[in-house]
Amino acid sequence: MALNKELTEILVCPKCKGDLSLFEDESGFECEKCKVVYPVKDEIPIMLIDEAVPSDRWKEEKK
Repeated sequence: MALNKELTEILVCPKCKGDLSLFEDESGFECEKCKVVYPVKDEIPIMLIDEAVPSDRWKEEKK
């Protein structure tokens, strides 16, 4: 089951309120401005600032 398209269109970064990009595999939302990724677990976006993963670390772990 894919993420709800309407939901993904209205989500913003909880820290800077900027736009988010959903990874193609729907594993997380990236904020380019804050350089963090908000993970998606069991099809639920975890939009907590404390749960965000630095973008560089996220990309290293996904290799």
